[in-house]
Amino acid sequence: MRGGSSGRAQPESSSLSDHIEQNIESVVALQRRHLEQLSASQRRVEHLSRMAGRPAYLVGILLFVVLWIVLDLEAGGLRGTPWFDPPPFPLLQGILTLVALLTTTIVLIAQNRESKLEQQRAHLDLQVNLLTEQKVTKLIHLIEELRRDLPMVRDREDTQAAAMQEAADTTQMLSALETGGLTSQGGQAERDGDRAEPGSGKKR
Repeated sequence: MRGGSSGRAQPESSSLSDHIEQNIESVVALQRRHLEQLSASQRRVEHLSRMAGRPAYLVGILLFVVLWIVLDLEAGGLRGTPWFDPPPFPLLQGILTLVALLTTTIVLIAQNRESKLEQQRAHLDLQVNLLTEQKVTKLIHLIEELRRDLPMVRDREDTQAAAMQEAADTTQMLSALETGGLTSQGGQAERDGDRAEPGSGKKR
């Protein structure tokens, strides 16, 4: 008996793993498609952005600044030659400002692309959630029809199940969220003030 039950459990686990692998392959294929759509310049920007986000980039800048100052002071103090960048090191400041500007621009370009990908994923999640809600609503409707048709099941009025059979109206949901202030910063500030008001009252 045990061997038979374990034999039946194996196909279920293998089927579950197949579904997981299929989902992973779908996500990987989506990411691969986005990478294939990148141009050569975008790929370079992505590479530079990844380099700028590493600790080695910060260490490299600090080492460059230290070497610049040491060599400048050594050339001006020990050898008696004029400083090529006397304190407060205006040339070094200009170089660092240029590096900061380029780094910020590269990071913003990479973040702009990431924001577009996140927006696409958000739209995809919304469509999947709406489709899931429609499927669940249909299943509830079919189960209720089956319950009413079965003679051995007592027919009763279930208001909750009847409400769940109705498809969700996204327009009404968004209007309710806006009315409650969940989609606006002002509503959030008002709720924070309401929560802080009882504790901030003066003692009488």
